[in-house]
Amino acid sequence: MGDTGAVRGRSTPRAYIGSFTSAGGLGVLAADVDEETGALTVSGASDAVADPSFLALAGPVLHAVSESEPGAVAAFDVTGPVPRPLGPPVPVDGAGPTHLALAAGHLLTANYTSGSVTALPLAEDGTARPATAVLRHEGRGPVADRQSGPHAHQVLPDPSGRWIVSVDLGTDSVRICSLDPVTGALVLHRETPLRPGTGPRHLAFHPAGTHAYVLNELEPTLTVCRWDAEAGVLEPLAETPVVPEGTTGPSYPSELVVARDGRFLWAAVRGDDTLAVLALAPDGAKAHLVATVPCGGTWPRDLTLDPAGRRLYAANERSGDVTWFDIDPETGVPARAGAIEAPAASCVVFG
Repeated sequence: MGDTGAVRGRSTPRAYIGSFTSAGGLGVLAADVDEETGALTVSGASDAVADPSFLALAGPVLHAVSESEPGAVAAFDVTGPVPRPLGPPVPVDGAGPTHLALAAGHLLTANYTSGSVTALPLAEDGTARPATAVLRHEGRGPVADRQSGPHAHQVLPDPSGRWIVSVDLGTDSVRICSLDPVTGALVLHRETPLRPGTGPRHLAFHPAGTHAYVLNELEPTLTVCRWDAEAGVLEPLAETPVVPEGTTGPSYPSELVVARDGRFLWAAVRGDDTLAVLALAPDGAKAHLVATVPCGGTWPRDLTLDPAGRRLYAANERSGDVTWFDIDPETGVPARAGAIEAPAASCVVFG
């Protein structure tokens, strides 16, 4: 399939959907967003890159991982109705990149299969140049079939911009690193161990920047942590379930987002195919499960909050759709409002 789509008005808000081409996905999809209803309407797609499973937007340039072996990143011009590739993919010197983020003039990738984090400097046109650093994780966990070695699943900057945080499912730990904005060097500052066998997957910060929440994949729990940005120290405080008591599972949490005002946290849980609603303490130091609702599909791989903070969007990988939900501002409970077809959907980001 080549690039498809029709001309659209430039003023229309947009969303972008990543998908697994190896499972029948269309690659990178662009969609217009109805600001009143939250509805998405796909305007075009590009399958120029294999398995663009996670996306990050920087102005007119959309970055995508190519979750392959060897792994790569690709850039797309999204000023038109269809994402347009900006040159060939750039190797990340790692395998199976599952996540990427932008920080200090660099693109960072978490490479799941090789258990590493890569830094690639950005050129003036916003595209990635060859990697300047690859930080290789070490270690393993007690779950033999999932934790025989390191598996970096996410990388992101902390709210202060001083640190790079990487979450490793294979080693049950979170690493805090520094990134030199000039040389692109990644240097390990410290590693925070979490409970063995939990399989941490993704992390999100409280808006106040004083706490962080780690969503675990191998056990359906959330680890609440204190975050000291001055010292670069992550301190685990407590765990709380993201599925109701008595749930038999299996349950595999995938993604979490925190409300703009810090009152709620939402988590997507595969297997259960639910969205969990957790209430956060005013200072962010505690979380407890208050409700779960169906995700509207099967195997919600990603969960995204819209720019206004009023709606949630779930990318349901196995049912091949993206569903959206209106959030009750008092209770935080989402109500399903609509869906679109998106085969092998893996990620949603907003322009």
